[in-house]
Amino acid sequence: MTDLAFSLWPELAAALALGLVVGALTGLPSERFALASAAILLVGLAVLAGLAVLRTVAGGTGLWIETAALVLGAYLAGCVLGGLGRAASGRPL
Repeated sequence: MTDLAFSLWPELAAALALGLVVGALTGLPSERFALASAAILLVGLAVLAGLAVLRTVAGGTGLWIETAALVLGAYLAGCVLGGLGRAASGRPL
C-alpha cells in the first residue's frame, strides 16, 4: 500500500485539498442528517480499510479498493481539518 500511496500522491493531495475546502465551507457536522452522513462515510472508510488490510480481494478489484480507501481517507481528513479550522476561527455557519 505504501507503493500505491507514492504513485497516487497527486490524487491524494487533490482529495485532501478538496476536503479542506469543503470542511472550511461547511464546518463540522452538527445536525442529525449531517451526522448520519458523516457516520456513513466513516463506516464506508472502515469497510474499505478492513478489506484492504485483510487483503480479501485480489487483483485489479483489490487495487481499486485500496485506492478508494486511501483517497476517501485523505478526503475525510481534509474535511475534519477544514471544519476544525472553521471552528477555531469562530466564523458562523
